[in-house]
Amino acid sequence: MIKTPHIATDGIIKLYNKQNIFQGIIFIERLNPPFGIALPGGFVDIGEKVEDALVREMKEEVSLDVTIEKLLGIYSDPKRDSRFHTVSAVYICNAIGEPKAADDAKEVFIYHPKEIPLDKLVFDHKEIIQNYLQEENL
Repeated sequence: MIKTPHIATDGIIKLYNKQNIFQGIIFIERLNPPFGIALPGGFVDIGEKVEDALVREMKEEVSLDVTIEKLLGIYSDPKRDSRFHTVSAVYICNAIGEPKAADDAKEVFIYHPKEIPLDKLVFDHKEIIQNYLQEENL
């Protein structure tokens, strides 16, 4: 049997209010190990497109419908997840509304890009956010 890494997807959700004013980036406090603050995300199901998994996971974890803006990158360091080798497609996306923690999210946080607590992020999400900030010139 062939063994391959697990495929996941994470979302950098840029949240806007109903007046289309930027509110910040959405993060979650993880309900399950490894504990800490993370970007919302999850695993791609068999038979599912990665983009569809992203939209589903964002709805499941933060109760928001998102629109994908673009792919930030693919993160594949075998050490990025202490549980097993995971490859993640990270998308920048937009949402309007009020996020609510659900599924694997214990709590939702909204941070202005300059106020993200980088040292509290789990997995390789610090690196991902630093790449995002550089990409967006923030």
